[in-house]
Amino acid sequence: MIAARHLSKRVETAAGPLDILTDIHLEIQARESVAIVGVSGSGKSTLLGLLAGLDLPSAGEVFLSHYPLHDLDEDGRARVRGELVGFVFQSFQLLGNLTALENVMLPLELRRDRQPREQAAELLSRVGLGERLQHYPKQLSGGEQQRVAIARAFVTEPAILFADEPTGNLDNVTGETVIDLLFRLNRDKGTTLVLVTHDEHLASRCERLIHLEAGRIVSPVKAASTA
Repeated sequence: MIAARHLSKRVETAAGPLDILTDIHLEIQARESVAIVGVSGSGKSTLLGLLAGLDLPSAGEVFLSHYPLHDLDEDGRARVRGELVGFVFQSFQLLGNLTALENVMLPLELRRDRQPREQAAELLSRVGLGERLQHYPKQLSGGEQQRVAIARAFVTEPAILFADEPTGNLDNVTGETVIDLLFRLNRDKGTTLVLVTHDEHLASRCERLIHLEAGRIVSPVKAASTA
């Protein structure tokens, strides 16, 4: 489902070249749940961005399903993301001028689904927001906004969901609710789940951990307790 071979990322800085990732090798299978962990600055979000096709590597290969992301231009990578990928971010990234329902409808409308309103409303009800469809993001709590973001990510039934610190802006109780929701939808939809997190509890819910240190995988992938 996802594979990286000899993957590296180098950027130029005022002090000279900086290696963010070096010679990364990994494979993630369909339906698997994987947490990418490590201290701040270890390259976790950069790796997620490369695996999702949001950025290009300086060297190496990334395959998403059978697509070689490293060989595609931005339009090509965008088509792959639209076909296969959903995203959940720490900052929610909802559109403030759209209601919860309209935010979740948007990806369905972009691919011209026939009944986007019905599909979006059904999934928002599943995440406990059936009474909040017409509320705007500023009228929702942080936990509610993240649930809208999760509904938006899952509404297209992506094969792969990438989540970057999905509980980072939430209190413990709300974060636990969001974690439960992610894994419930993961099980129900059979979606491959790839998380970047500092949250040890969230990481422990995944089937595998990938531990980064200074841009390298520093230990074997560890088995974790399953949800």
